[in-house]
Amino acid sequence: MRSTLTGSAGSHRFTLLAGAATIAFAMPGAALAQDQEPELEAPESSNVIIVTASKREQTLQETPIAVSVTSGEVIEQAQIRDVLDLQTVTPSLRVSQLQTSSASTFIIRGFGNGDNNFGVEPSVGVFIDGVFRSRSAGALSDLNNIQRIEVLNGPQSTLFGKNASAGVISIITKEPQFEFGGSVEANYGNFNNIFIRGDVTGPISDNIAFSLDGTYQKRDGTAEIVNLGVDQNDRNRWSTRGQLLIEPSADFRIRAIADYSRIDEVCCQVGTVVRGPTAPALDLLGGQTQDFSNFFNRTTNLNIVPENEVDNYGGSIQMDYQMDNGLSFTSITAYRELDNFFRSDIDYTAADIANEQRDQGVKTFTQEFRVASDFDGPINFLLGGFYFDETITQQSRVENGSQIRDFFELLAGGNPADILTGQPSVFNAVEAGLGLQQETIFRTALLSDENFRMENEAWSIFGTIDFEPIDGLVFTVGGNYTDDRKNFALSANMPDPLANVNLVDAFITLATAGAVTTRDQFQALPAANQAGLLAVATTPCPPGVTTGCNPFVALAPFQFQPPFLNVPNAIEDGRTNDDEFTYLLRASYEISPELNVYFSYSTGFKASSINLSRDSRPLGTDFSVTPGTVNSTFAAPNSPILDAGLAVPNLVAGTRFAGPEETEVYEIGLKGQFDGVGFNLAVFDQAIDGFQSFAFTGTGFALRNAGRQSVKGFEFDTTIQPTDGLVLTFAVTHLDPLFDDFTGSVVGDLSGVRPAGIPAWAISTSATHTHEWDNGTKLITRIDYQHESNVDINNGLPTFNGPINNRRNPEIFRREINNVNGAITLALNSGLEVGIWGRNLLDEEWILTVFDGVAQQDTVSGYPNQPRTYGGLVRFRF
Repeated sequence: MRSTLTGSAGSHRFTLLAGAATIAFAMPGAALAQDQEPELEAPESSNVIIVTASKREQTLQETPIAVSVTSGEVIEQAQIRDVLDLQTVTPSLRVSQLQTSSASTFIIRGFGNGDNNFGVEPSVGVFIDGVFRSRSAGALSDLNNIQRIEVLNGPQSTLFGKNASAGVISIITKEPQFEFGGSVEANYGNFNNIFIRGDVTGPISDNIAFSLDGTYQKRDGTAEIVNLGVDQNDRNRWSTRGQLLIEPSADFRIRAIADYSRIDEVCCQVGTVVRGPTAPALDLLGGQTQDFSNFFNRTTNLNIVPENEVDNYGGSIQMDYQMDNGLSFTSITAYRELDNFFRSDIDYTAADIANEQRDQGVKTFTQEFRVASDFDGPINFLLGGFYFDETITQQSRVENGSQIRDFFELLAGGNPADILTGQPSVFNAVEAGLGLQQETIFRTALLSDENFRMENEAWSIFGTIDFEPIDGLVFTVGGNYTDDRKNFALSANMPDPLANVNLVDAFITLATAGAVTTRDQFQALPAANQAGLLAVATTPCPPGVTTGCNPFVALAPFQFQPPFLNVPNAIEDGRTNDDEFTYLLRASYEISPELNVYFSYSTGFKASSINLSRDSRPLGTDFSVTPGTVNSTFAAPNSPILDAGLAVPNLVAGTRFAGPEETEVYEIGLKGQFDGVGFNLAVFDQAIDGFQSFAFTGTGFALRNAGRQSVKGFEFDTTIQPTDGLVLTFAVTHLDPLFDDFTGSVVGDLSGVRPAGIPAWAISTSATHTHEWDNGTKLITRIDYQHESNVDINNGLPTFNGPINNRRNPEIFRREINNVNGAITLALNSGLEVGIWGRNLLDEEWILTVFDGVAQQDTVSGYPNQPRTYGGLVRFRF
């Protein structure tokens, strides 16, 4: 099935699969998992799920938070390799990987951002063993030796310190054990997929234990760069982690962790969804552009092989001390580094038009300290502090290809015969008219050369107080005060000669025979003369007309990388300083030992994000131009930047940063655990004021605040164990989102419009059956199904559709997901296991997302999903 355009395509497949799904009800994390070593047998109904979502060990039923749990057992059984696969068993979570191996976005309840700009921190915080991973690229290594993964829905700023305005993904790995043991696993699958992982743990002394684990994965690409004969969307990554657990006494323990992971891949395949009018020009240059009929053939044509390299490493020390008086102390100290490099062909054709590369580095130090009580009395508390210090550096550039001038000459109406034979054409005449050196437009080596740096220091104090006046009734008050400061420095050189000329101002200078060369000289003219010059200078010349118009102004679309105003400067200090107090009010009640209910109101916060890109522009309060003047500096009104003499040619207003996000959510929850049946229900009304929207505009990215985005909905999951050995799970999320206020989106006023990309219904369901023979050998069979209802992929594309109130093209692209995965494992009593597995077994096809073709008017590009993968495994536990 291909979900691409508006309509009901694919609904018949959902009907069939939904019918099949009614026989398998499931909680996304194969609930009933224990906080124990993972076993392959189906757990007994008397077992409970232990979570630390509230930074205390509690059962899932006792935890008054909407949280989904995926056990290490399910991760092994379902061959969940990384957090991208986690969404198949957690319907409130969505993870997307797009431009590069490191460009991923985590989304919970429809809220998420930060996929393609290191200045934008994710709204969904990722924590691994209590350590905050500030960028999604730092959380993408293969999952191994996992105890459980908790997905906390809704704002968690009260207890999780840094920027968790939409939710938290908390990954907990297994601690070292004082009993020797371990496992080794080898997988082989289609596309020559080799995946090896293993772990070993044991004692060093009576009070010191160790563990060591690692993974290695190599796979051919699921797509092919046909003209270069190279695979794309391959896998080439490895990771290792070592741990020490030191217990000097019964009440004091130290856990030290060091890890390193590496990704070196050719990612990510882009296909053509709509072939625009620029395609013939590209084909004339050997671009070999394709149309949508080849989209799911997973073939492409590029002029270079993309490079994606990610090195992620660091360490942490956690110390826990338990006092006899009921107080416990926890300290987590961590330092991490992330190096991310990529180089890619940004026109996605075989023509040599333009390539982009980025070299990014992130250095992060965090310190968390908590004290918690476990008193017998009615009052208990948790109090903590969190410190965050991070430095980000980025060197970026866009390289002009050898054919970029020829391509734009063709789009400008040049004679193909002259262009292909190297004869003078359109740009030669432009160079002569503007007094530029011949053969210089689009002949510079670089279109842009950029250097960015951001330093972020933040601290917070947080805590909760629980008051239990009678058994089973608990009132909770929580709060968090955060202070977040960012300093940023942005500099860029845009060397293209045409981009450095203001076409209106240059015409005025020519029309006045050089008498007007500055803004002051223009402003000194009589008002009638100014108006007359502007009228002519802003009027494009129709074919065959040479008077009363400006022959250069039609070239403005080719100035898409104009000069950059560096920051800090005399007007812009390159600083943000945010502080906020967020809080939680909650009441929970144990109706019976099997049933708990809670109600909560909470707020969340995420500090300002910085646009670390060449698309960073001064705020409209600092600089503005007169509408319709093609950014004329001569005619621009007074503004701080202009008055300070800082304005560069073709400067426009925009944003350097997006202000903070502020979240509030009302939630009612019901949790039950009966003999053989468990369930969780949460009904919520959640909104984010100032949601940080980061959108591609065709040649760059715009970072803006939505006024308000809200979502109402519910989450329900249940686990049923009808007989020994059979566990059925079912989880569903229903979302009804709305842009309450978003007047400044890149596609116009979206106020009152449903945000795209958020399915109304998301379902995860599974069935796991374990047959055990008398000798202890087991056969474990698992099947799971993921569904996302048909939804618009986005609210429109700036270049393809235009503004929402004046659409050039009404076509909106859609996506529906129906994904079936399965595995069968035979576990012998000797510790040897063999199995087979498959993901996307029905080989369903859908578009992950779409975007405007880069500098290609009315072309739409997109990313296809992963095809069917399958394989076999051998595992040995000892």
